[in-house]
Amino acid sequence: MPGFYFEREVRTQTSECYNILEEGKHIGRLDIHFATSMVHGTLIVDESITQDGIQDLAAIVDEDLLDAVGVEREDFVLHIHQGRDLGVYSNNEFDPGQHNGGHPQGA
Repeated sequence: MPGFYFEREVRTQTSECYNILEEGKHIGRLDIHFATSMVHGTLIVDESITQDGIQDLAAIVDEDLLDAVGVEREDFVLHIHQGRDLGVYSNNEFDPGQHNGGHPQGA
């Protein structure tokens, strides 16, 4: 199994956001939202990730990451998107190195 690493960026009472790294390279993002009896997720991965890699990531999220959070859930729905990162928008001055572990983003 590839060496995927999840680096938490934000945590609230009902959601979490992670940057996903493989061998030190930023390869995706995961947003998780906790509803009453359901968990909704959005997985966005780089164009270079294979279908097997995507399946591995989905399994890690479902079996390891969500179990570690300890939230009771009846169902987990994961939307998966694959493409290239076009950048980050913020209405404040934004330093990608400061906010996402030093992994620059852009077009």
